[in-house]
Amino acid sequence: MKLRIAPLVALAIGGILTASAQTPPSAAATLKAAYNRIKGNFQKAAEKMPEENYGFKPVDAVETFGQRVAHIADAQMGACTALAGERKMGTAKSKTAKADLVAALSESFAACDKAVDALTDANALEAVSAGRGQQPRINALYGLVVHANEVYGAMGVYLRLKGIVPPSSERR
Repeated sequence: MKLRIAPLVALAIGGILTASAQTPPSAAATLKAAYNRIKGNFQKAAEKMPEENYGFKPVDAVETFGQRVAHIADAQMGACTALAGERKMGTAKSKTAKADLVAALSESFAACDKAVDALTDANALEAVSAGRGQQPRINALYGLVVHANEVYGAMGVYLRLKGIVPPSSERR
């Protein structure tokens, strides 16, 4: 009996040691995964909200749903094109129609796709002009992810107030 258990114990210990020896994802890979999650959620939220609710705001003191979409589209366009060396200002702020805002959002994500795809572990700490000065490339990109998540979180409330389940909650 002891001879049969010994190989199983050895396999279990070997499996534990192998699992603990695996390296975690790289910094660049981790950022890219976070970016792709918020990109998917944000685009789906913009598409899910009906056209007639793009002018909706829960209270007078906040922006409309459409203005929130425009805010991210313009912020991302400016930041991501700057990271690529050619700053381009977004024009979503001047738009109100859902189709125009979704298109502007898609255009801003396309610009950010290039900036995110260019990130590697080798260039992650390279200084870039972003925000209010120089910072590591990965910080500038994490800033975009954090900002988009912040705005998306607020937009989730707008969706729920209209009886729509936010994309990030659909899987549950």
